Amino acid sequence: MNFLGLAKKRYATKKYDTTKMLSPEVIASMKEILRLSPSSINSQPWSFTFVTDRVLKKQLAAKSYANEQSINDVDLLVVFSVMDDVEHFERRNIAVLPKDWVTGFYEPMIRANGEAAVKSWMAHQVYLSLGYFLSACISMGLDATPMEGIDLEAYRQLLAQDGYSPLFAVTVGFADPGDPMHPAAFPKSRFEMDEVVRSI
Repeated sequence: MNFLGLAKKRYATKKYDTTKMLSPEVIASMKEILRLSPSSINSQPWSFTFVTDRVLKKQLAAKSYANEQSINDVDLLVVFSVMDDVEHFERRNIAVLPKDWVTGFYEPMIRANGEAAVKSWMAHQVYLSLGYFLSACISMGLDATPMEGIDLEAYRQLLAQDGYSPLFAVTVGFADPGDPMHPAAFPKSRFEMDEVVRSI
């Protein structure tokens, strides 16, 4: 199936098939795909936590509001986090970049606007990886649901990942054929082409 066909098929799964498991090979591929995610000037201000431990996953599910059942039904929850210390980010990530990327873009366009602007830009890079990941999942025959509806502070405490703050999470698995949100039962709704796309 070509990418347009996959885009028509992909949706935010709400009900997962609890009888189907992800193989270790598939999970390893997903890890490598995320490692290869694009980011502005290759800044990579992120951490991806693959949660398969049932006890921890259940604890995180309990802090995920309407998403609790989905998390409990899948083998895998991926938590996307952003670096939370700008100085550390600059020492670890920015310092290894080509100098003209730093002096020509990062310093005048990002850092010059203050720490809040840097942190916002860093978070945007993590969201770039989300789009990349969701596309990869559907290309691998997997279903996924991005979730911002999580208790970020609870996730931070449960994951105990020093130097990173959770932004959102994604469940990955196989959709239950009876999922009421499946496009066959609940067709995709998007604005018309001329409302969202301009040709000049």
